[in-house]
This record gives sequence, C-alpha cells and structure tokens, in this order.
Amino acid sequence: MKRDPKTDIPNFYSFAREYLYRYLLTVRGCSPKTIEAYRISLECFVSYLVESENVEREKVSFDYFDRAHLKAWLAWMVDNRHYAPKTIALRFSAIKAFLAYSSYEDITLMTLSQTARTLRSPASSKTPIEYLSESETRAILAAFDGRTAKARRNRMLLILLYDTAARVSEITGLHLQDLSLAEPGHVTLTGKGNKARVVPLTNKTIEHLRVYLAEFHPNLDGQPATLPVFYSLHQGRPMGLSVDTVSAVLKDAARIGRIDCPSIPLNIHCHMLRKTKAMDLYQQGIPLPIIMRLLGHENSSVTAAFYAFATLDMMREAINAATPAISSPTTEKLTEDKLQALYDLR
Repeated sequence: MKRDPKTDIPNFYSFAREYLYRYLLTVRGCSPKTIEAYRISLECFVSYLVESENVEREKVSFDYFDRAHLKAWLAWMVDNRHYAPKTIALRFSAIKAFLAYSSYEDITLMTLSQTARTLRSPASSKTPIEYLSESETRAILAAFDGRTAKARRNRMLLILLYDTAARVSEITGLHLQDLSLAEPGHVTLTGKGNKARVVPLTNKTIEHLRVYLAEFHPNLDGQPATLPVFYSLHQGRPMGLSVDTVSAVLKDAARIGRIDCPSIPLNIHCHMLRKTKAMDLYQQGIPLPIIMRLLGHENSSVTAAFYAFATLDMMREAINAATPAISSPTTEKLTEDKLQALYDLR
C-alpha cells in the first residue's frame, strides 16, 4: 500500500521500496551498485532526520521533504558529515530523482519535487583533467615486448582499452560475439545500465586483433560466442579477467614505460586511458558531440541534438584520426562548457 490506510497520506517507505526494488531494478534496469547508491542517499536523509531533527525512524514521512529540511540536510552533510561537494551532489541528486518519481506516482507530491529542483548543492571545484601525453601513451602501449603469450595478451588488452576509450568493466565484459572484424570493423561495448554501443575499430587495431585471435582463439568459428576475449587459464579453462587484473596490467605497463618515459604518472588508472582518448580526439579537431557519442556519454543536453548525425562512418573517421602520434594538435583553448563536458566523462 502506497498510502497509509488510516490517514490516506503517501507512505514514504512504500514509495522508497517501490522506487529502489521495482522501478530502478525492473523498469530502469539499473545495476546493483547504482541501486545501492540510491539506497544510501535515502538512508543518509533519514539519518539526518533521526540525528538532527529527533524524528523517530518509523515516523519519517514526505512531510519532511520540504525546502527547509532539505536545506538543513545539505548543511548537515557539510558540517556534520564533512562530505565532499561531489558526494553531496550525488546524495541530493538521488533525492531529487526519488521525489520526481514519487510525484509522477502521486500528484499530491508534485510540489515537493518542484521545490527540490530549485535547490542547489555546494559547487564542486574543478580538478584538472588527467590524461597522458603522446610520449606517455606510446610508452605504455609499447611496454610489453610480446616475447611471451601473457605479454602479447596484455599488449592487445591495452591497445583495445585505449583505442575504444572503453571503461575497464566494458573490456572485462567483452566476448567474442562482440567483435566484428569484417568491413566495417567495430566492437560492441556494454556499459552502464546494460546499455550497448557500437564503437568503430581503427585499421591498426583490427590487424592486431586478427593476430591476437589467431593465437588465443584458434578455430574461432568453433568456439562459444560468449567466450571472453581476454582471459587467463584456471585449471585449464579460460576465465575472464577481473577489473583488478586489468588495472594491474596497466600499472605494470606504466612501470616498464617509465624506463624511457619517466613522466608517466605514478597514480595511473584505467580511466585515464579513456580520458586520454577523449583528449586525443579533441586535439585532432573531432567535434565534442561525436566524442561524447563514442564514449557512450548521454548526460550532456548540449550534445543531444547532434547524436542523430554521429553515424558509424563519422565515428570511424574520428577514431581513425586520433592516435598517439598527434600530428597537428589544435591551439584552440577549451571553453568552460567543453571543459565541463570532458570533466564529466565517466
């Protein structure tokens, strides 16, 4: 029952349960981690009411989602919990999303949702974009000499990670059925929210992949389509690599690469390759909307109107244009809007 049978007012906990475990899970198809993040945000607001407003937990209701309490909660997260601005923004955006859902389910809650949208969480300071220089990218991609099978696997892994600008989870979740090396060559990546996108492959990467598949997936047509592209053998059986393993491969490549390129950062991580590809594309003059489409970033309303024109052929031309050997980097200064779009890439 979404309404209290005695008072006939919307029941907060019923709405929260429906939102988390039916709407987000079944309708939106959100991952368990995403649902947990929303649950933690709701729990954070309830904790504020209990600790600071002395509200009994079982008596929390929509009455407490008014402007005054939301403003006080934002201040509480800053002063009492000492959360970073990004964490506060995440918590508050989850509450606003929950209220928006609730308002569509029950029109009497519309005012609460509209009021919440007028509030702003503390502004986050912009941190510099972490990306690699041309020489650093070259050194990392060339770190493994290919003398052993493991080195050849790791080299192909890093080449594909950079060339597709994939999230590390998208690479570890890559299966043979996701590769298409016939003209036009491309790979299908499954990202956040189980959303799939098609990313063109450069001709060089396709050549590398053909050699890799011949060694690690011989008799390709006879193998299960769900076999992981990158694997290690456990008791003679191929098992997909973990995110930690891929991170360790990159750190090992960075360690080797620092011999000839000492500037490779010590805190290197897989997402840095994704940001590097985005910046390489931009420096080649590729329009930001196409970059956003390639990286599967759908949250920028500025680019929405251009998505229809970012066809596979256009994306292929874009990705072929950007390599570690940047021939003519742009001298145009990034505008604040473009910087923010690149900051927000996930």
